[in-house]
Amino acid sequence: MNSPAEWYELDRNRKMEEKMAGENNGLNGAGFQGAGFHGSRDYVASEELMASVNVAIALKKPLLIKGEPGTGKTKLAEAVAASLGKKLIIWNIKSTTKAQEGLYVYDTIQRLYDGQFGEEGVDDISRYIKLGKLGEAFDSEEQVVLLIDEIDKADLEFPNDLLWELDQMEFYIHETKRTVKAKQRPIVIITSNAEKELPDAFLRRCIFHYIDFPDQQLMEEIVKVHHPDVEENLLKNAMEVFYDIRAIRDIRKKPSTSELIDWINALQLGGIPADRIKKALPFVGVVVKKDEDLEIVKHSGSLF
Repeated sequence: MNSPAEWYELDRNRKMEEKMAGENNGLNGAGFQGAGFHGSRDYVASEELMASVNVAIALKKPLLIKGEPGTGKTKLAEAVAASLGKKLIIWNIKSTTKAQEGLYVYDTIQRLYDGQFGEEGVDDISRYIKLGKLGEAFDSEEQVVLLIDEIDKADLEFPNDLLWELDQMEFYIHETKRTVKAKQRPIVIITSNAEKELPDAFLRRCIFHYIDFPDQQLMEEIVKVHHPDVEENLLKNAMEVFYDIRAIRDIRKKPSTSELIDWINALQLGGIPADRIKKALPFVGVVVKKDEDLEIVKHSGSLF
């Protein structure tokens, strides 16, 4: 469930999108009709999601994407980069990741090692400064798409530690007294699985979009992107079972879009007739990943 601050940001962004859509048919000068993001052949995006991406690009703000695991948050960045013809830089966040790592690291160990063995250039500290993913994005001659993936995995201070850099698009390297300023402002996409609440100060600087779980019509489009030749009855029966499983109240881990795509692939490879899907639940372990959920599904009369 979103916090009041996040709902406020979402409502504010929606109102902003509506206002901007009414001005010159959607910011033509900012590229909405030309170089803006309109989805891709491999990624089905809703109108609201495409609008959020384009608003973030036009306003030069990070786009914060939330949604259930498996709803295409990470794939969005790949689709935006491919659609706009830009390089994608991915910063995968872990529980131990520190903001400093995204800027640069000073390899003191390598410098000491080189000094012991008489390597030339040891006095040149810049040789031992390695830019992180954010630093790479800033230092790029061309605009890139920067994905900060699963930001909520890091500690609570991590988002706040990036406020200055994301606002000013620069950072200072103390060892060399050099300021790295973005040559081309990157398109920043940040994903979160809502494992932790993000600070209000961070939310204020982002455009926010929540990817709703696809309804059956949109899901059919998504599946056909990956399996264009899927037999209609097989798709219909698999999707019915899939949504029935998601609707079971006691399921702890609801199956995601990616798991449905994998399941349909398994059903096709296994040559499973469409009329057996509901009766036998073949390869159900592709969709249901917890043993307690598997027991609930197998004993649920609503699926048979």
